Amino acid sequence: MIDAARVFASHGASSTILATPSTTPLFQKSITRDQKSGLPISIHTLSADVPESDISVGPFLDTSALLEPLRQLLLQRRPHCIVVDMFHRWAGDVVYELGIPRILFNGIGCFALCVQKNLSHVAFESVSSDSEPFLVPNIPDRIEMTMSQLPPFLRNPSEIPERVKGMKQLEEKSFGTLINSFYELEPAYADLIKSKWGNKAWIVGPVSFCNRTKEDKTERGKPPTIDEQNCLNWLNSKKPSSVLYASFGSLARLPPEQLKEIAYGLEASDQSFIWVVGNILHHPSENKENGSGNWLPEGFEQRMKETGKGLVLRGWAPQLLILEHAAIRGFMTHCGWNSTLEGVSAGVPMITWPLTAEQFSNEKLITEVLKTGVQVGNKEWWPWNAEWKGLVGREKVEVAVRKLMMESVEAEEMRRRAKNIAGKAARAVEEGGTSYADVEALIQELQARTFANQG
Repeated sequence: MIDAARVFASHGASSTILATPSTTPLFQKSITRDQKSGLPISIHTLSADVPESDISVGPFLDTSALLEPLRQLLLQRRPHCIVVDMFHRWAGDVVYELGIPRILFNGIGCFALCVQKNLSHVAFESVSSDSEPFLVPNIPDRIEMTMSQLPPFLRNPSEIPERVKGMKQLEEKSFGTLINSFYELEPAYADLIKSKWGNKAWIVGPVSFCNRTKEDKTERGKPPTIDEQNCLNWLNSKKPSSVLYASFGSLARLPPEQLKEIAYGLEASDQSFIWVVGNILHHPSENKENGSGNWLPEGFEQRMKETGKGLVLRGWAPQLLILEHAAIRGFMTHCGWNSTLEGVSAGVPMITWPLTAEQFSNEKLITEVLKTGVQVGNKEWWPWNAEWKGLVGREKVEVAVRKLMMESVEAEEMRRRAKNIAGKAARAVEEGGTSYADVEALIQELQARTFANQG
């Protein structure tokens, strides 16, 4: 969302980011740098009459306490449009009431959107088991999925949670949708969205390209909690295209037993790696403050240090800087759309390990449509904070790493395709590119709408 605001500002549109007191410091520095360079961008902090700890509930946000502060702001400073994150579904109503064009940002790509739309046409009652493949209908490619790869509410529409219903209503009343992707990545699916569904859509990514300086890339998301220079020094010591980068994003919480299997698999593959470990799904009886706890094999880190094969990092890492480093050869990812697009933009083939949300659809895009990745073999969609199931063993990890990292005709083809797509991504956001043109088209449409209303 912040990158999208910065992109609009770079096109001359005055952009205001609405944030809370606790989130503003996470990106204040990059916005200050933009302001000093002359971009028309600012931050407005919304404060509620409740503690901010009450606003966030697990991975889903209940920010409805900000409704009245938002209403007052929009009455005082009426914008030409407002871009609403799909999780702030309550915000859509107040924006709609005030007659302000509302653009939905849902944070996923065209392929996943098309898959989600067409799953409603699947007769799940005729699918015999959670592991039986079924064909996703009405899309350009032959894509098979299983019910185990879908959230419960897609398998059984009667179980749709209220928050999902609210997101659907938000979409239906929106002026259009902002999509962080680029046309050349998924052209057939971009065409489906733009021409056949009748929805306005602007495909404006990869928005992460607005982070052009080392400072922006280091601080993106939030300031790193690791020693960034130590990480880069380690990568600098490696040969070009020789290191696997492994990270499962900011929300995923893998249990110790799964982390241990990953460690064994990485070690057995005999490939150099940099592994960022974020949140850990501890059992209630475990001591969360117990350092590395029991999730690494005995002596693992010491062996990696002695051989120079691996570096384990804990916390938040500067992912853009790591992915763009010349030493990186592959990316083991949970297939969250931000990470997927950042891997694509860096021209890095991927090992796909989807966990939840629309990540299994993203895996299909990477491995079956783009053909720039290898599946590790996870088949179980995981509800946030639920008990972990579907442990992926060390043997599957080792096989996937070797398949991606070692020299072969297949691996070389994946790397060639990945580099080719990365070049298209970079060109899309430059003047004359498809994403650049869509940003301009949205701004011009809003200007025309404003002039028409004034007339």
